Amino acid sequence: MIGAIIDGDHRVHAERHLDVPIGDYPATVAAIAAMVSTLEQDVGIEGLPVGVATPGRLNASKHLMCGSHVSWLNARPLPRDLAANLGRDVRTAHKAGCLARAEYLDGAAEGATRVFAAVLGTGVSGALLIDGQLLGGSNGFAGTWSHNSLPWPTPAESRTAPTCGCGQHGCIEAWLSGPGMSADHVRRGGHALTVPDIVTRAEAGERLAGITLRDWLARSARSFAAVINLMDPQVIVVGGGLSRIRWLYSEVPKIWGRHCVADELRTTLVPAAHGDASIARGAALLWPLPQL
Repeated sequence: MIGAIIDGDHRVHAERHLDVPIGDYPATVAAIAAMVSTLEQDVGIEGLPVGVATPGRLNASKHLMCGSHVSWLNARPLPRDLAANLGRDVRTAHKAGCLARAEYLDGAAEGATRVFAAVLGTGVSGALLIDGQLLGGSNGFAGTWSHNSLPWPTPAESRTAPTCGCGQHGCIEAWLSGPGMSADHVRRGGHALTVPDIVTRAEAGERLAGITLRDWLARSARSFAAVINLMDPQVIVVGGGLSRIRWLYSEVPKIWGRHCVADELRTTLVPAAHGDASIARGAALLWPLPQL
């Protein structure tokens, strides 16, 4: 997790990285609050507005987190607990929506009228922005394509569909997330490796790692093709740890046309211009940015 202090001119004045305590909700709240305090100490200003990008959405009626791959946040009143810990209001939004806002403002999707933002990391999520406005929907889950089934599965994929954190089988998230790629490599007989290790070995010519990467790219292409068929975005912008896989941008557009209705595809697939900081920038935009 990245925290940053950003001013009205979109300049970053301080940045910190946080390893979230696994499985411990109170410790997670305390760690986020501590990072906010540390960032404020870095710039010598207290009481700044706090925006938090969350790996899940807030149930509008119950005010509880839901749909997060970070399971210990689900059914918890994260905004309320953070506000109580910090002694000020806290605004939260889904991290894919934060990515979309930041990249539309002055990033890889600047000026595009229809943007799909995808976060590929430990979890997978998406958000749709039209004419600069995030699409929420009646249930607040517009753009959540990650918990649809993997489109056009092969017979082998149908037989080995992994269980997703949501309880269903064969979800896009279960295939495309970092843990999903690592698990797929193990299923085909490989060692338990991180995504960077798989990619490095594939680029070095290791056959099994190459097949794992190739299949992940093909699944990504099919998943984004479903987005194109349904939402027809000008730009698909990708953030999260797996957005650093350079083959995503060269290979996926070669494949997705096989599954798209349009015979001439103008949609572009691009990495977040602000990299790992893009989601934090979008969280900051939940408030009017201060002049520092």
